[in-house]
Amino acid sequence: MQRRTALAVIALAGSLALTGCDGGTPAATGPVELTMWSWASLQKVAEMWNADHPDIKVTVQEQGGGDELVTKVITAAKAGDGPDLVQAEYQMIPTLVSNDVLTDVAEFAGGAEDSFSESVWKQVTLGSPAVYAIPQDTAPLALFYREDLFTQFGLAVPKTWTEFAETARQLKQKDPNRALTTFSSNDAGLFAGLSQQAGATWWQTSGDTWKVGVDDESSRKVADFWGGLVKDGVIDNQPMYTPAWNKALNDGTQIAWVSAVWAPGTLTTSAPDTKGKWKMAPLPQWTAGATKTGSWGGSATGITGKAAKSGKAQAAAKFATWLNTDPKAIAALVKEAGVYPAATAAQSSGALTTPEFFQNQPDFYALAADIAKGTAAAGWGPNVNVAYNTFKDAFGKAATEKSSFPAALRTVHETTVADMKKNGFKIEG
Repeated sequence: MQRRTALAVIALAGSLALTGCDGGTPAATGPVELTMWSWASLQKVAEMWNADHPDIKVTVQEQGGGDELVTKVITAAKAGDGPDLVQAEYQMIPTLVSNDVLTDVAEFAGGAEDSFSESVWKQVTLGSPAVYAIPQDTAPLALFYREDLFTQFGLAVPKTWTEFAETARQLKQKDPNRALTTFSSNDAGLFAGLSQQAGATWWQTSGDTWKVGVDDESSRKVADFWGGLVKDGVIDNQPMYTPAWNKALNDGTQIAWVSAVWAPGTLTTSAPDTKGKWKMAPLPQWTAGATKTGSWGGSATGITGKAAKSGKAQAAAKFATWLNTDPKAIAALVKEAGVYPAATAAQSSGALTTPEFFQNQPDFYALAADIAKGTAAAGWGPNVNVAYNTFKDAFGKAATEKSSFPAALRTVHETTVADMKKNGFKIEG
């Protein structure tokens, strides 16, 4: 099935049979052996399953994460090889579906829907009756800040983006050598999450037509806001995850970070001297009193077409559902892989204990659960990689030169649309 045809089919509710679409493959009989590709350490969790399910044995093979895993599993699928299950970031699910990697397991796993929020479930169904994966973890955005330095400089935790900008200016006036935060171009996922909070949906489908909204009004508002802060010099313009960025976090040159619920793990290694000095607060809002947030990251457990063709889809779906909804499995996931579970019940369960780096905030995960309730739905498309790579280049230049962020956003939009048209997708407008 060609790439453009597969994604057109996604948009047609009731016509979703992309992989394993012969429908006549019998279920495997006898003991079933499943292989899962994942970047997380899940083998100990799988061993728990294996001990109680001798008829279905799961072996986890750790792989590189992100684009590396996506490329590898697509290549393997084209060769008729690869795993039966794969850990997939939400934004890459449309790409994996369009390349015939993932199969629809709604008949086996549709009942798992009640365990997740509507916005999370939508990302594994692509807004259709199909189910391509079971949500595993999610990553709502929040504001992380140095409580001690906010106190030292007499700063209030901003509740709106207007207050956020004013806080950045106040800090710069009080100490020109410090910055509230930085704008980073090396990971488009954060900007995408901030755009979701503002109301953006970057990809949508209607019939066999795609609508691309990378450059919509909500995203332009976000671009203009951050571009203005960079142009005025009240925040830094350096990328994240560099030695210089680590140093800024560790020595207090940068005193806040807009990030996701997984931030404690990053701060542990990036700013080790600041343990117990950070706190998490809800993301600043565009409208005072609102409780919306976006997400940056998160993944799901997908069942592949290979599993469907070999009659193992039902067994794979059974394991994926257990892995991401069973309380004991989730507790093990949290312990072994450090995930923030997508299952809503687990977000307020005893499986989550206060991050060691945030022992000064014992209500960390109670607050995270409240924040997660307001997570806006994301809309992903077949060429997220193109959009993200273009973002890195266009916004990297704009941040360095302190030039127009909305113009950079337009470049991302136009490049994304051109790539989709090149691959045969029908685009609205």
